[in-house]
Amino acid sequence: MTQSMRPDTYSTHSGGGGDWRDTAARYALVPLRIFLGITFVYAGLDKLTDSAFMQEAGSGSIGDMMRAARDASAVPAMVDMALESPVAFGYAIALGELAVGIGTLLGLFTRLAALGGALISLSLWLTVSWAADPYYYGNDLPYLMAWIPLVLAGAPLWSVDAALRARRRQRTGAYR
Repeated sequence: MTQSMRPDTYSTHSGGGGDWRDTAARYALVPLRIFLGITFVYAGLDKLTDSAFMQEAGSGSIGDMMRAARDASAVPAMVDMALESPVAFGYAIALGELAVGIGTLLGLFTRLAALGGALISLSLWLTVSWAADPYYYGNDLPYLMAWIPLVLAGAPLWSVDAALRARRRQRTGAYR
């Protein structure tokens, strides 16, 4: 398969000259990656630095938030599991968001990080924002959908994954 026909590369020529659409397609996921990465790093740090959030009860606590979401969630049993140890669950979510955000920004294990982001978003949609009416007012559903392109495509540009892939190709002399 020639390099211009490989699905993981982008042609810089179209009929003898560069085409802005090729360039736009090549860089299309970069803004999404930056947005999701920064947002998840911020969300994780915000939770970790908010003393009220990391409490079993009280205004703004993870415990009270989960108790309030329980009856309106799509999966009350999942909320019940989190309520067995709400502070540990809060730390798990915060550290998960931080790991997902850093992995996405660096492009390190990008597909895995994006899958983690999608799973966090899915769990939050099914619990915390499930009761939003109409459904598209729920803020976690768009995040879930935004992660899917990164799960599928990874980070082919400006990423540790791409650098490692290029290094491996150079070392083995392979083009795939």
